[in-house]
Amino acid sequence: MKSGLRFAKALLAALIVICAAQPALAQQNRGHVYLLRGLANVFSLGMDDLAAKMNGRGIVATVHEYGQWQQLADAAAAESRATGNSPIVIVGHSLGADAAIEMAERLTALGVPPKLVVTFDPVGVTQVGRAQGYFVNYYQSTNGYGKRLTAGSGFRGNIVNRNLDAIGSIDHFNIEKSPRLHDEVITQVRSITNKPKPKPKPAAPAAPAAPTAEPSSPGTQAAAKPGAPG
Repeated sequence: MKSGLRFAKALLAALIVICAAQPALAQQNRGHVYLLRGLANVFSLGMDDLAAKMNGRGIVATVHEYGQWQQLADAAAAESRATGNSPIVIVGHSLGADAAIEMAERLTALGVPPKLVVTFDPVGVTQVGRAQGYFVNYYQSTNGYGKRLTAGSGFRGNIVNRNLDAIGSIDHFNIEKSPRLHDEVITQVRSITNKPKPKPKPAAPAAPAAPTAEPSSPGTQAAAKPGAPG
């Protein structure tokens, strides 16, 4: 019951954000970014920070518990269809990254695949199955949690693995809080949601009207054409 109430509140918050962002959305293609927190809904607060940055730039972004991924997939598919197949983006950390992959697979099965999926240190789901989209995986193989993503049977998309082992200041519990990675993700999202609308083709110029001969006045002879006998 409490989970259902939280989900209803999250959807209401999403609608409020969408309404508030309408002036910005008029300048870009509509879309929605779903950010999924990890364990216990308290260890991935970098998702909240990233969502705030996106909303500040006119990108509609909402944060959710990873366990809601199936309900979110259904709601995202319905919203995308209702808004002219607007793009769907999923971002998740830890167990939220696992859920992001599962959500992408469900959306693909529903016929509305995500455009972009960003994962921070997935821990259990490391193979992307029957899904479409562009997947970017930020992970560390040395922190005891993060995993590399691989393509499974039926996958039709692209996977880019970004190994961050060399960055000692990052670990599993703060990888999703990195300002530098936030900037990269926002750039990727904006490339999808901020594409300029194609300019309308200019109208074909109207054909010039044929000249109309003025009627001759009574008693006046029309001028002779050049070269014609007078």
